[in-house]
Amino acid sequence: MTQHADLDPEAIAGWMRRNVAGFAGPLTLTKFAQGQSNPTYRIDSPTGPYVLRAKPPGKLLASAHLVEREFRAMQALAGSGVPVPGVFALADDAGSPIGRAFFVMEYLDGRVLFDPALPGVAPAERAGIYDAMGAALAALHRVDPQAVGLGDFGKPGNYFARQTDRWTRQYLAAAPEPGRDMTRLARWLADEMPGDDGRVALVHGDYRLDNMVFAHDRPRILGLLDWELATLGHPLADLAYQCMQWRLPHDGDMRGLGGLDRAGLGIPSEARYVADYAARTGLVVENWTFSLVFAFFRLAAILEGVARRAQDGNASNPAAGRGYARMVPVLAGMAVALTETGA
Repeated sequence: MTQHADLDPEAIAGWMRRNVAGFAGPLTLTKFAQGQSNPTYRIDSPTGPYVLRAKPPGKLLASAHLVEREFRAMQALAGSGVPVPGVFALADDAGSPIGRAFFVMEYLDGRVLFDPALPGVAPAERAGIYDAMGAALAALHRVDPQAVGLGDFGKPGNYFARQTDRWTRQYLAAAPEPGRDMTRLARWLADEMPGDDGRVALVHGDYRLDNMVFAHDRPRILGLLDWELATLGHPLADLAYQCMQWRLPHDGDMRGLGGLDRAGLGIPSEARYVADYAARTGLVVENWTFSLVFAFFRLAAILEGVARRAQDGNASNPAAGRGYARMVPVLAGMAVALTETGA
């Protein structure tokens, strides 16, 4: 983490005294190095640590960086059985002392794991970590959105069709010159679009290992983070998004499990992980190739947006943003291969 000087600690402390029960200043702000989308800061104060998550500065793409939606999703899921940090207060754009929306949430004292191979972790604990991830995803998808006040959290109709349209538009808005593979994938997804099966769940949208905080001493998830892309959608979108991890190369800008001896590491196969998820949810996993191609395409479009913000000077971590730009053609190429060979 690094010190960050572009926010006014006194202004934020004043806002927190008015909006966060029990808070007392003064405070210091330290920016987390991670977090490509919405800049995130640790707050230290006499009443303990907190986390502040804000929209980035500058001009933003439409419907992006909605910290308001993150706050609402985590607030609604409190007590649902889905592990989320506690949230304390939200400042909207109009009422924010920093000129853009942010919220304050609980600081979780745990581990954030970035390498899916889990180096330094015993094989039995590796298996436990993957099982905890699958269990939490199934728990999320079993939540009734209406029952937790999120019945209006997304639009009705075919989720995959809406999202393909959205991320095609976002990609074209961000890319200096559209790539041939991405253009081809957008057409393939439109042509192969499955019919709407009516299944709706609250989907996280960025369900991956490093968006989780694990307990220091056991494979237990303390909280799922980064709910910016959460919406009502098809649960297979979340499952396929995470299962890209089994297919991505381990070396390079984005670490996956490709090329590793997963059985020797104690990590379940993709097929085992999917089967366990299906058993927990009762979901029949169909159209798996389509779901994976969609996941690769969507992630490539997201990373193109991160690269664009790095180019425009608005990225939370510009160096990482440029690295992600190199991954866009890799992801697109892997998706094209899936359209030709299947999952």
